[in-house]
Amino acid sequence: MGVCKHGNVKVRVGYGLGVRTQLNDSGFLDVVDTLERLRFDSLWLSERIGGEAPDPLVAMSMAAARTTRLKLGMSVMVLPGRNPIVLAKELATLDRMSNGRLLPAFGLGVADPHEQQAFGVERSARAKMFNEALAVLRSCWMDESVTFHGTYYNYDNLRVQPKPLQQPPEVWLGGIADSELKRVGRMADGWLPSFVTPADAAAGWKTVTDIAAENNREIDPEHFGVLIPYTIGDPPPQLLAGLKARRPDLDDVSVLVPSSWHALAHTIEQFIDVGASKFVVIPLAEPGSVNEWNDHLADAATHLMPLQN
Repeated sequence: MGVCKHGNVKVRVGYGLGVRTQLNDSGFLDVVDTLERLRFDSLWLSERIGGEAPDPLVAMSMAAARTTRLKLGMSVMVLPGRNPIVLAKELATLDRMSNGRLLPAFGLGVADPHEQQAFGVERSARAKMFNEALAVLRSCWMDESVTFHGTYYNYDNLRVQPKPLQQPPEVWLGGIADSELKRVGRMADGWLPSFVTPADAAAGWKTVTDIAAENNREIDPEHFGVLIPYTIGDPPPQLLAGLKARRPDLDDVSVLVPSSWHALAHTIEQFIDVGASKFVVIPLAEPGSVNEWNDHLADAATHLMPLQN
């Protein structure tokens, strides 16, 4: 496998656990140990109240205590419906205790009646609530005291301690829709889309950087990432059918899901060629036992870690 020329950009590969992960018991810690030992860059936890996936904040905290270098992120944590003040303190505490290894990533929440009920936020209110909550979070992390007056949150001279070790933690957002790209450009420090082609990513990154410039902002070129779901073997037909409904513009939706280690590595190289440098790979069919996880991650390291520089 050839390694692409990255210039001075640091290519990093992390692992994500999807919303269907069964790693919600002590086996999770064994997998964390393996990720640390194999020197993967990061671990990303998904969130689904009605699913088996563990709570991301608790799981990140457990992982932080087991490791010294593995970075910890969410893919993604739902922001509307949470108390942003309490969350700011929780995440700042985790950032300090992990020696600055937090990678916060937030979303509006999946368009699912069950999950919307769980978070108690009307779908039409999510975007504005998200924007306000993210502004409050940043103020908690950066300002001596928080004064904020919005539709959903109102504070006067509220002091939130401790401050995170990172000043500030860099917030990542996903999404490929036009409204989502504009939000990244206006508010985020990094972009992490999923189920995209290299051409999608290149076009989206241009939009993000253009919108950032219009808002007198600049996003670090190293903060262009991609989340890549993969399988080892043919993707399930129901997955491909769902992707076809989601991406009718693509003649062959299987390009969105690499189905071998070689294909996954090649896909990452294609994204590197258009400027991406941070990658989160998610196995759509997870290994069963901890031993199977260890073997799977060892194979992954053999094929993917040479891409890191």
